[in-house]
Amino acid sequence: MELNVVNREINVGNIRVIGIASSSLFLIGDAETIQQAATFDTPAESLIIGPFTPFVPD
Repeated sequence: MELNVVNREINVGNIRVIGIASSSLFLIGDAETIQQAATFDTPAESLIIGPFTPFVPD
């Protein structure tokens, strides 16, 4: 297999984004490094980490 890459100038005139997903990346051109980050809108005390869900009987 032979792969030849020629980097040349790119010109983007107009972009229309209709919608995005919860995990999205929109990239035009090259990227040497892409870093991931995450934030929570939820207060820390309401975040449950673990395999169990609290059960409250009636």
